[in-house]
Formats: sequence, structure tokens, C-alpha cells
Amino acid sequence: MHIHLVDGTYELFRAYFGAPKATGPTGVEVGATRGILWSMLSLLREDRVTHVACAFDHVIESFRNDLFAGYKSSEGVPEDLLAQFPLAERATHALGLTTWPMVEFEADDALATAAARWADEPEVEQILICTPDKDMAQCVRGSRIVCFDRMRRKLIDEIAVVEKYGVPPASIADWLALVGDSSDGYPGVPKWGAKSAAAVLVRYGHLEAIPDHERDWGLIVRGAAALAASLREHRDDAYLYRRLATLRNDAPIGETFDDLCWRGARREELTELCHELGNEDFLARVPRWRDQ
Repeated sequence: MHIHLVDGTYELFRAYFGAPKATGPTGVEVGATRGILWSMLSLLREDRVTHVACAFDHVIESFRNDLFAGYKSSEGVPEDLLAQFPLAERATHALGLTTWPMVEFEADDALATAAARWADEPEVEQILICTPDKDMAQCVRGSRIVCFDRMRRKLIDEIAVVEKYGVPPASIADWLALVGDSSDGYPGVPKWGAKSAAAVLVRYGHLEAIPDHERDWGLIVRGAAALAASLREHRDDAYLYRRLATLRNDAPIGETFDDLCWRGARREELTELCHELGNEDFLARVPRWRDQ
């Protein structure tokens, strides 16, 4: 049995920028919401898709914005995209999917919490976190918890994480702290790049284990003196960036494993929503209803 954990925020952004624009009967932009409906229906039609949950950044700002002023926010996000977050959450719920709208936490935290909670469930063969977001690589465990890029049909297990980033999942947050993540708004430590961070972390694992002086590193890294000096100067910043990068496993999700089982769409809710979206033809494609 498989669990599919979907990054709804990523799906909504992808639909907004990739799907055709469309307005509903009231003139409101709904193209991205239509897109996520079709995307989730496509997922549900795949083999071995039985247990599904979808998490959204209901409010893009989170507790991390209180920790670092430059952290990602809703500033600059198109208004007609922001307005579709509640619609998209309604859409996945109406389709019968367990839906987690995050406020203080982020969607990524909900996915990480779910992966950790059901990782050892005896019935679960594999947990697929459906997103290409590199933050989620820290959740990967062997081939049991993996990331899955649905658009590219690419599965990333622990071996693939090491091949891609040069470090195992346990060091991903440290790697991000050194390298930075422009999509999340924190810069990383000056002078450090992906290769230098991987070279040092593959030996030391975590930031606090890296000696202050390059002479104590016991390995050859290009520009080691400058790297060590920068880390000495910015070590506290690096710890903060790691805290920003580290996903929480205590997000408030109350569902049981059985709650994730897809039993069909909610007819009344979905019918009403599709009328609002001007997308009534979608209803004929739904393969299962809860009241059947």
C-alpha cells in the first residue's frame, strides 16, 4: 500500500503558471483551481493510489517569518493566485482528498509530519511525497519515504538524494543553511556553494561539527581558508538558516491512516464547486462517489 502526500501549494502555482487562464460564471479567475482538480483526478486514476492527502499554505506566512524578516511571504504573489487558495482547498476536499490548510506551519511541515507519522505503519509499502521541492529531501528514508516529481515522473530515494546534493537526507538542512535557498528567502553563508558544502558536510554531517579553522578539517577543499573564515563570521546565521530549513514533524494534522483512504468524491460539494468554476464537464470524469 502506498501513501501519496501532495504539495498543494506547488500544484496550485504550477497550474497557475502552466494552465490556461479561465474565469468562472461570476468573472473570477479560476484557471489554477480547475488545473489542480484535473491534476488530482489524474493522480487518482493511477495504479496503486489509494491513500492521499494534500497540504496547502493557507496563509503563506508562517512561524518562520517571525524568525527571519526576509523569509518568503505573500508579497509579490499575484492577487488572482492568492485568491484561489481557498478555492483549491475546497476543490481537493470536494474531490474526497484529506486536505490540510496550514496557517502557522507550512504545507511542507504537514507533509513531513505525515511522512514521519506513518513511516512505520505495517501496511505501508512506500510513502511518496509529491513535490520537486529540495526541502523535502530531508524526509527521504531509503526507498520507503521518497520524493516524487509527478511532472517529470522522477522518483528520488535516498541514493538519488546523495547523488543530487552530495549529502544524505540527514544533512540536507545543514546543506541548505550553507548554500541558501532563494525560493524561501534566506541567502546562506557567503562564499559557500553546493560543492563546497557537500564536501565538508559529507565528512562532518552537521554545522556544529565543522571545525572553525580549515587546518583542522582534514580534507582538501578549494578556497578552504575563505570558507572557514566566512563560517566563523556567520555561524549564528547558519544555525538560523538551518532552523528555517528544518521541517517540523509536529504540524497539527489529526487524521488517522484510514482517513487518508480515498473513498470517492463528495457529490454535493463537488457539484456546487464545479458550477462556481464553470467546469461542470469535470463531474462526468469522476470515477467514484462516496455515496455509491
